[in-house]
Amino acid sequence: MKRRVFRNAAKMPAIEQKKLRRLVEELTISGPVQPGWPNYSKLSATEYHCHLSHHWVACWRHEKGTIEIEVYYAGSRESAPY
Repeated sequence: MKRRVFRNAAKMPAIEQKKLRRLVEELTISGPVQPGWPNYSKLSATEYHCHLSHHWVACWRHEKGTIEIEVYYAGSRESAPY
């Protein structure tokens, strides 16, 4: 996770922080495709996003052929980089 994600997550309500931790765990276990999350969608060939709740989202990227998944944004839906 990028440093900015940690800073933004600290501003989230505790319940949203818990959901973000659960998302990161699921990404670690099952990979970048997470259709079970609300409003999950593929933003590009390498980028994905989902809603943690109505106001909070998370975005991540995964380069094909690698095992690394990078959460590059977690925060308010209004400021999301998509």
